[in-house]
Amino acid sequence: MQGATQGRMQDGGQVYLMLHPPQLLRRTTVHAYPQGPAMNDSRNACGARSARSALFAATILAAIGSGAATAACTAVSPPHTLALAELYTSEGCDSCPPADRWMSGLDARGLGADKVVPLSLHVDYWDYIGWKDPFAQAQFTERQRQIARLANSKLVYTPQVVLAGRDFRGWAGGGFDSQVKAINARPARAAIQLALDVVEGKVSVAANAAAKAAGTVGAAGATSTKPQLFVALIQNRIVSPVKAGENRGVTLKHDYVVREWLGPVALGADGKARLEKIIIPPKSAPTNDLGVVAFVQDGANGEVLQALKLEACKS
Repeated sequence: MQGATQGRMQDGGQVYLMLHPPQLLRRTTVHAYPQGPAMNDSRNACGARSARSALFAATILAAIGSGAATAACTAVSPPHTLALAELYTSEGCDSCPPADRWMSGLDARGLGADKVVPLSLHVDYWDYIGWKDPFAQAQFTERQRQIARLANSKLVYTPQVVLAGRDFRGWAGGGFDSQVKAINARPARAAIQLALDVVEGKVSVAANAAAKAAGTVGAAGATSTKPQLFVALIQNRIVSPVKAGENRGVTLKHDYVVREWLGPVALGADGKARLEKIIIPPKSAPTNDLGVVAFVQDGANGEVLQALKLEACKS
């Protein structure tokens, strides 16, 4: 099936799926520390560890802000615009594996982190047909609906590729590469700095973002008036055996799968924003398979001003 031009309908027909009217993105609360069961340590010991973790996060934020070298993995966005590519997919959809393989192969095709920033967001609306996707989150479905709403549409489908904030149905052909080249030719309208490291088994993520010119005109002719920062923890090299549903008996492989989603955080009156969080990664996720993506998007029209990906440093 050609996922670039067809989607999945709940009755199995191969047409675009229409869901309920889209909802606004839910604002997520960014905590300095993970929420979870209390540890069996003394309060003083827990407090000491939390203080050390908080100090680490503050240190790498200060470091990327000043350009200083640290033990953490760090990255800074280039002067040109990187193309944010979002794949909306599901393990419960038999049309999706070709799109998953396509996204995993971007780097091998020469579309590396200096050109494309990929994200794989698993939606939950196919969970009812026999297989509950272990990577699906309702907030990814909500984001897909939000993208449709910004385009004055009610259509969401899988697999769907969203390129630079816009639905892009020609992803399986050569049109994707040429569109990425066009996006890369544009000067970036925001700057991003990223850092991540592992502290006592937790992933510490820090991001700074700054709009380069508030209210400038974008590629679609619209002005950027509501820039927002998003950050995602991603996992690569996932091997997932599916035991039920349309992909029953198939072992799927995924990359760039979003495991934690943070934002939006609005850029302030000075055109800047920063976000930090310490995340407990999934037990099934080796640290070396993790990475972080940050991007700045206009909340008014959905245009992506800049994106950046940072893989975990190899231990």
